[in-house]
Amino acid sequence: MHRLRATPVPGLPPARHGEGPTWDAGRAELLWVDIAAGQVRRAAVGAGGGLTETGVHRGGDTVGAVVPAADGGWLLAADGGFTHLAADGTARVLVTLAGEGGSPDSGGTRMNDAACDPAGRFLAGTMAFDERPGAGTLYRLDLDGTVTTVLDGLTVSNGVDWSPDGRTVYLADSGPGVVHAFAYDPDTGAFSGGRVLLEFAGDDGVADGLTVDDEGCLWTALWGGGQVRRWSPDGELLAVVEVPGVTQTSSCAFAGPGRDLLVVSTSAEGLDDAARAAQPDAGRLFTARPGVTGPPARPYRGPLTEIVQH
Repeated sequence: MHRLRATPVPGLPPARHGEGPTWDAGRAELLWVDIAAGQVRRAAVGAGGGLTETGVHRGGDTVGAVVPAADGGWLLAADGGFTHLAADGTARVLVTLAGEGGSPDSGGTRMNDAACDPAGRFLAGTMAFDERPGAGTLYRLDLDGTVTTVLDGLTVSNGVDWSPDGRTVYLADSGPGVVHAFAYDPDTGAFSGGRVLLEFAGDDGVADGLTVDDEGCLWTALWGGGQVRRWSPDGELLAVVEVPGVTQTSSCAFAGPGRDLLVVSTSAEGLDDAARAAQPDAGRLFTARPGVTGPPARPYRGPLTEIVQH
């Protein structure tokens, strides 16, 4: 088994709840979010893999995920629905999903992790603020602007990505600590034939955000485990990337012009004062070069107006 060690990125202020790194090829920038601060953050990637922040934008009270939009700006999974963030930083709510939103005090939910499939559809999940079982849902925003419920009864709908041929989709549910694998129809976006590919328990942490490399292997960030792990499509553990001094590794993605820089987001959310003092790099981005590349960037290719929920 291969072992690597990630290093913290200098010069970037840490996030409170860093999540969702993704590569914006059109702007040659890394995107990621600070969920708790409601921020979208952007950075240029230097030739040596260094990151230079290029912008910070407010996208809502909470922002779970961001992807580039083919028609301009960025599409966000924010608060209880979808928001368009224009290049000038103006945020415009496209739709608030029925049954989603609210506050922690009201037993509400928020958008969590999300990604685009190879066709440009946007799949985004939700979770309850109190992480109660069954309150999470996975939605699909199609290329005609309609929103469809794909899966319900989840707990913490989390990382989602596809095999290189687009015919398998992986989805983490961090509540029960599992990663599902479903057959995927690239023409319709339909799921079928789900199975549990990975299960986590004990001191390993649980699968949070994830990505798939060009060899078809799955990379999972382990919340509570301070690691990213690489798995074969059959669930065999192939490599471990240690993220030193941080326990809450939240997501990972391949970035840079060659898509060979593994970027790992981390979080300080929920840490008490002693844990924060013991983990001064919590909330920072980390990077490693594992010797493989990630898939091409996938922008959202649907409309940015007239979004309708089925």
